[in-house]
Amino acid sequence: MNLLAIDTAANFCSACVLNTEAGSELGRTVHDIGKGHAELLLGVIEETLRISKVGYADLGGIAVAAGPGSFTGVRVGVSAARGLALALKIPAVGVTTLEAIAEEARSAYPGRSIMAVIDARRDEFYTAAFDALGVVVHAASAIGLDEAIALAAKLRPVLAGSAAGLIANAVQPLDLDVGSTSATADIGVYARLALAKNWSEKPRPVYLREPDAKPQAGLILPRSGN
Repeated sequence: MNLLAIDTAANFCSACVLNTEAGSELGRTVHDIGKGHAELLLGVIEETLRISKVGYADLGGIAVAAGPGSFTGVRVGVSAARGLALALKIPAVGVTTLEAIAEEARSAYPGRSIMAVIDARRDEFYTAAFDALGVVVHAASAIGLDEAIALAAKLRPVLAGSAAGLIANAVQPLDLDVGSTSATADIGVYARLALAKNWSEKPRPVYLREPDAKPQAGLILPRSGN
């Protein structure tokens, strides 16, 4: 099966095609854009398919970074994955950014516990922790700085994610290893993790808190009685 993986959950707009039978990546496109995923994503997908020398009809499944991350970016990626899956009549599945970040760190630090931690701003951090076997020991949640520091001091894990350096410095004199400090993982990690997922479950955005931007109450039009 040719598996398309896409990631728009953070600053990257990325896609890759993985041939699951051969276990080899056929092609990828990665752009560090910050914002503007909606305008660029379809072009990135088409460029990746061209590089991989496969067409939409050759795809057997779609994996997408489901968050947590940028609210807009996550919505763009999940909506695109579900729309393509519906049009192509193939399954789609979501992989969280925290599990992907942890998996990437685990490959660099085998046999170690991992704490994935992303700066969510407003003094909060998206966090999940896994033991040396990859079993969840702290479920994905949005926590404050003090709680994140206490969790890292207790577990003494390898830290990975955009807030890894901040947390590592905060728990001194503990000398904790720090993996990647990106807010997302390599696109190939999402493709590989998707293989072990339940493909009967459609991808859904993973939001661990309410969005920063909310409509002003005074600007909401009253509902019609009909």
